[in-house]
Amino acid sequence: VNAAFVEERVNRAHEVIHPSQPTDRASCLGDTQFCFRFRQAAGRKSSLGCFLDHFDRDAPVCLKRDQGYYYGYVYFRQVRDKSLKRGYFQKSLVLISKLPYVTFFHSLLKLIAPEYFEKQEPCLEAACNDIDRWPTPCPGKILTLPIMGVVMKVTRLPPTILCKISAKCLNIHCTLLMAAAICSPQLCFHPVFFHIQMLWELMLLGEALVVMAPSPAESSDTILALVSCISPLRYCSDFRPYFTIHDNEFKEYTTRTQAPPSVILGVTNPFFAKTLQHWPHIIRIGDMKQAGEMAKQMKVKKLKNLKTLDSKPGVYTAYKPFLNKDEDIIKQLQKGVQQKRPSAAQNAILRRYFLELTQSFIIPLERYVASLMPLQKSISPWKSPPQLRPFNQEEFMKTLEKAGPQLTSRLKGDWIGLYRQFLRSLNFDGWFRNRRKEMTQKLEALHLEALCEEDLQLWIQKHTEVETVDLVLKLKEKLVSTAEKDQLPVKPGTLPKLQAHIESIILSLPEDLQGILHKPPSP
Repeated sequence: VNAAFVEERVNRAHEVIHPSQPTDRASCLGDTQFCFRFRQAAGRKSSLGCFLDHFDRDAPVCLKRDQGYYYGYVYFRQVRDKSLKRGYFQKSLVLISKLPYVTFFHSLLKLIAPEYFEKQEPCLEAACNDIDRWPTPCPGKILTLPIMGVVMKVTRLPPTILCKISAKCLNIHCTLLMAAAICSPQLCFHPVFFHIQMLWELMLLGEALVVMAPSPAESSDTILALVSCISPLRYCSDFRPYFTIHDNEFKEYTTRTQAPPSVILGVTNPFFAKTLQHWPHIIRIGDMKQAGEMAKQMKVKKLKNLKTLDSKPGVYTAYKPFLNKDEDIIKQLQKGVQQKRPSAAQNAILRRYFLELTQSFIIPLERYVASLMPLQKSISPWKSPPQLRPFNQEEFMKTLEKAGPQLTSRLKGDWIGLYRQFLRSLNFDGWFRNRRKEMTQKLEALHLEALCEEDLQLWIQKHTEVETVDLVLKLKEKLVSTAEKDQLPVKPGTLPKLQAHIESIILSLPEDLQGILHKPPSP
């Protein structure tokens, strides 16, 4: 690896070098693109933190950054070259980012890497200069991004980002979904076609799982497709699109002294067939077939039958799904293969199936969590905002009888058991933390709005000067630390109105106090 684009400085070079060079290079002749993921150093804060926090706020779930991880986007070239000692030209260009914009960064590397391999450092310097001049992203606006003589036009259209690259007769359309758009989900799941519903359950529950693939591209594409299949729910456990024996967590993940962690690994090294044999769920995929070929139905295999990476493709697990198998989606996709339905249509069917299944599961949780919100009439401007009621698992379970997933899904099975298992998962913990944060901010916003509607001048007349000064300090703290920093979802005009209240109250005080209260707070 001779070069890497880095949004931030990453000093642990080995974590970039090893995963950017495919283990089995015989499977990567020509140009190959894939990605990997690694942890951010403990105690190290991102220099882009404030910008990314602001950008994350309006981003759809699949495009939010991972707080403690970096992504490595790789463009690897291997071609015959008799002039070299090895007989091959082998080089990778890697872009490191905190952002999961898989298709965007792969599209960017596709423009830069071929030029870099030919012209070396000057080309890389020119590309970096172009990127340095890119404008700051603004939600809803078209970004014009010049790069290597090409203009990339990127428009943010939640819940996706659409990217159009046009120049010199180049016209590429790409949807920046984190995973599903980088490759065909139908193609990724083709080797395990008949088990897609079980895989959805494993992803939902955050189960430890290994994908054994013949190449880094197939490994990373499959891992990303798996993670995206529970969208719009965010996958909150760790996942590694391409994992090698050189990763820092290798010993942690291969030890047999404790249960495997909640993580998904994508591997290609045959060594892992033995070291990860104790993992509870293993997917073995062969070379990805063309969409026009019919997949053969295969039963779920026992883990003891998986001895090498050359074992037959399939799912090796003792897991028993909670839900009954949905034969309709299998028949629908099979019919599409027989009728040579376009891949885009097949992918749309599969994505819609996963989306509707996830939404049917999440809606009862959303409905119950919404009931934990205090009534608006309980919000008093002169008291602290009321607290959310705690999540009660048994209380939630009782709501499923009349308002469960059966209202929106035709699937039968042990939904209660699936919910109980989900409530113990990292995915539920991450989802509920986010919902609780949103609802708490909503309460803060409603409290702020209620305060702005009060006649504060009348309040001042009934209270002492000390109490008035205390009110000003509290209002200023709310305005600065709460409203602006946390970006509360307040109505338009609320913050200017609060600022006007503060100014009005200060002007009603003696001049000496006015001077003190108008001073900016000490850093």
